Amino acid sequence: MSNSIPDEVLQLIFYELPDPSPFTRVSQRFYRFSQDPYVRAHYFLNHYGPAEAMYYAMGRGKVVTERVLDILLTSGAHISRYLIQVAGHHYFHTQNHFVKTTWVRQMPLQVVAYFLKLAEQRYGQIPWGKGEDDGSIFMTFLKESRLPAQIKSVTWETIKTLMDTYNFIPFCSRDPIMSQFPLALAIEPRLLPYASANGFSLDYKYRDFVFRKMFERPSPSSDIRAEDIAQNVRELCKLDSAMFVTRTVAAEVCMEAKTNELGYAALKQLDKSGDLRFDLSILVEDLLRTFLTTRSICSVTTGDILLHLFTDFPSTDVAVRLVVLVLVFLAADNLHMSTTAIRAKLEALGVMPLTRKDVFNVLINPFIERYNYVLDFAKQEVGIMDDGTKGMSAADIDSLVEDVALKCLEIGCKGKLLNRLQKAFPSLLKTITDTIIQKYSVELEDLPCWEETPVRQIFVAKLCRDFLRFGLGEVHTLESLQPDAKPTQEVGKCVGAEAVLAQPLDEEDADPHSTNKAQSIVDLGAITQESLTAMIRHDEITPVRSRRRIFYNYGPSGTEAKLRYPQDPLHVGKWAKSIFDPKSIVMSIFMTHAIINDNCNMLHHYVMHSDYFGGIPSHSSSHIPVTLKHFQLLARLGRCPNPYLYHSIEAGAPFYVDEKEYISKSDLSQTASFKQRVKSESPQSVSMPPNSPSSPSTSTSRGRKRPRRSAAVSVRSYAVPDSDDEAIAEDRLIDDQEDKKAPRESHLQLWIKHLTQLLKVETRKCAEIKKRLESCTNPETRSRFNKNEFVKSLTNSLRNLRKQEAETRQKYPHDDLVDDYSDNEDDDDYATSRRPKKRKTATYA
Repeated sequence: MSNSIPDEVLQLIFYELPDPSPFTRVSQRFYRFSQDPYVRAHYFLNHYGPAEAMYYAMGRGKVVTERVLDILLTSGAHISRYLIQVAGHHYFHTQNHFVKTTWVRQMPLQVVAYFLKLAEQRYGQIPWGKGEDDGSIFMTFLKESRLPAQIKSVTWETIKTLMDTYNFIPFCSRDPIMSQFPLALAIEPRLLPYASANGFSLDYKYRDFVFRKMFERPSPSSDIRAEDIAQNVRELCKLDSAMFVTRTVAAEVCMEAKTNELGYAALKQLDKSGDLRFDLSILVEDLLRTFLTTRSICSVTTGDILLHLFTDFPSTDVAVRLVVLVLVFLAADNLHMSTTAIRAKLEALGVMPLTRKDVFNVLINPFIERYNYVLDFAKQEVGIMDDGTKGMSAADIDSLVEDVALKCLEIGCKGKLLNRLQKAFPSLLKTITDTIIQKYSVELEDLPCWEETPVRQIFVAKLCRDFLRFGLGEVHTLESLQPDAKPTQEVGKCVGAEAVLAQPLDEEDADPHSTNKAQSIVDLGAITQESLTAMIRHDEITPVRSRRRIFYNYGPSGTEAKLRYPQDPLHVGKWAKSIFDPKSIVMSIFMTHAIINDNCNMLHHYVMHSDYFGGIPSHSSSHIPVTLKHFQLLARLGRCPNPYLYHSIEAGAPFYVDEKEYISKSDLSQTASFKQRVKSESPQSVSMPPNSPSSPSTSTSRGRKRPRRSAAVSVRSYAVPDSDDEAIAEDRLIDDQEDKKAPRESHLQLWIKHLTQLLKVETRKCAEIKKRLESCTNPETRSRFNKNEFVKSLTNSLRNLRKQEAETRQKYPHDDLVDDYSDNEDDDDYATSRRPKKRKTATYA
């Protein structure tokens, strides 16, 4: 079989093998074939390429002979004086180079001597002293690159001679000079033709690294001009099609528009001459848009640069216009500018006149925490009043403030602005209270049911978002930024600023000349907010060996600068806690939203106790109560309850079915509004049946005080009071007698009993879903259905609660406490107590 393979095919197979040694032992023909010097030489040329063929050949020991060396050199293998110097040092142990293997020492002395003879014939006298090799001279040139030309010991002419006469290039990919060589080409682009003539090609991974150095701000003593930088860039781009200025580097140059004037001017020249693969004005527009919801907009230095860019490249984009307005009013707050100075600055930027919507969008920006300068400007310069004068009337200002405050409720980091507005406009508090009660109340039917949808919906409540983890949500939309005078764009779905305005546009939209979106995204590069100098310093401190494997998507300060909330924010939930009574309707709504959104910071603030880990279970009245309704909401969503809910129960939280049971008596106005809302609801909207155990009418637990008659009216009807007074009195007498006979239940026991029943209901739902899945699938196929997170969490936590309840009864024994709560029953009734008789209660629907 081996004899039937032609030599040409055998040669191609031989060239593709990383190690041909096992192949040569297959047959005598393969062995004889591998002994041919021509085959050996061309194996290294074809497998490793001409630039690295000599390096890898010299590491194969006896494979290399005098004849193989001759064929390698005559066939185009590159050999430089630098390679000869390193090979000589390595063989004679005279200098510790980067090569740590035996390499040249595997070659016979006769072959090494012949190699040195060929080297002398080609390059003449070769310097062998320490520090005299070409690599050391090249590294000295790089170290002195920042020094003035008159004090440099190695000039670019010296490096030119090394490349032109002695064929200097890195001789393998493992050479440390390989990662430094592009730096020399960026410092002296005049060396590019000589490097290309020696067979060196720039990897596209070095592209940004090289162009950053070309646009670097020159030293004050340098006589370089913007035209020189632009010409060097053009020459580099001509040598290789993969070398071009990316949007990443161009954006970094733009971020130094005021400090690196030469680099910025060279970039504008390249854009004017058409040497860039993108439109610089569109790049600046995309760059400015990224600052709309990032913390970097608060920097004074960054603000000056952005306004300078907007002056050079004016844009009609609505998001860019809002960025400029926010920058102006942030500067006005920092510099205490007058209304006249603000108007002059806005007119110079060409963004006047302002409308009510502009003022609204500025105030709801996450980084505007003071309203004084914005509202003062609106009072004098925005709109036309009835008498024909400029400005907004007091009623218009009040209306604007209300809209801003109501919008800020949904933006988690706007607590400081809400606090200042509430103090300056006292009537605002009633509007906020009414809106929260009417708009943000959450009932069971308002939530998506986890078992009805094949894919679990990600439901997010509008209040109490955890912006530290999940962002601010919807702040600005494309529709909200459109001017009032122009028709709004048709937007199918409102998209948050984090998805649209805080991210650059698609690369295909940014480059109108591109026809391939995928290629545009990959090649043109992403836009960052880093400056050129910061990225150059980041490149220089990166280990040289790993530099070629790194893609720079984020700079050294990119993480902190791109946060979407202010440096010291006040959460709206914390502001509300300081304003409203913890046992008010408003705070119960905030608590519900925090639980749905799993906001750990807010829940810690709402339910954490000062002596929480002190071993003394207590419940402070300053904390918002946890109710059974919260667990019912999470059960409907199929989500895992936050550990703070369980910890609150373990610390002695009172048991409440819902917020209707603990409304504070002092909160009369909120209670009246709440009753009116409950009375207006239809019976079908109630999530639980009226006779269910969790219903307020029948959930009066033994050992607890019965609900007031006024609260029971909403779910229970009575006859005319004067016609059945005796029946009412008799009913009260019977209830009082039963309460006296019934053993008292602690709050922890009540929690265990109701949560156990809720767990049974949810477990039964999971079992029914599993049966439906099994009936729909092939009987031979074993279907696997996992319980949802709520069932898993509640199952584990109930064990801990029962254990704590048992320990409490042992430590504080009371004869009148119920002490039997079994979870092993199959029926839907509550766990039976030790009383021989008890009043039956209905089960959950």
